[in-house]
Amino acid sequence: MQPYPVPVAAISVSEEIKKSRFITLLVPTCGVDAAKAFIRQVRAEHPTARHHCWAFVAGPPGDSQQLGFSDDGEPSGTAGKPILAQLAGSGIGEITAVVVRYYGGIKLGTGGLVKAYGSGVQQALKQLTVSYKVPQVEYNLLCDYAQLAVVENLLQQNEGRIVHGEYGAAVMLRLALPASGVEAFESKLRDQSRGNLQLIPISQ
Repeated sequence: MQPYPVPVAAISVSEEIKKSRFITLLVPTCGVDAAKAFIRQVRAEHPTARHHCWAFVAGPPGDSQQLGFSDDGEPSGTAGKPILAQLAGSGIGEITAVVVRYYGGIKLGTGGLVKAYGSGVQQALKQLTVSYKVPQVEYNLLCDYAQLAVVENLLQQNEGRIVHGEYGAAVMLRLALPASGVEAFESKLRDQSRGNLQLIPISQ
């Protein structure tokens, strides 16, 4: 789970090919629900367009469970797959592309469509600004009040954070830690608590 690039802001590219207008929209979307919400939004904003073809990589690059695409009425394989191929090839995560087509009356043929849908996304990707996201994993941790300062100090040193805390007779914390730094955090936690504190995996 290495850091991966994600888009910083939305990008829009428009071009006319044989009288058809293609508008390519790229946006940051974290998760499938966010991707689908954006697709619905574009449909609402372009109700008279003939096609709204799309693809998304809604999680980390390479996470096949968070991929999706649609030809939206174009011949099978001519729109959604070329869009997805560009996104997947870019190595960028948490991104959705929607290509809106206003039909101009001239058919492009399957090869022309594949090229048109793919090239719009390719142009938009060249203009995209990215930042790097560090994947985080969550754990529970049970400690007493006297140990809280040690835990908070270690979180600060290891770029972790408290997601949620329940402060009763003891303290139950939900922590988020960079995936690559869990072992180092756990080791320091054991050392500084003399083996009393340990991370508890959260069962999915």
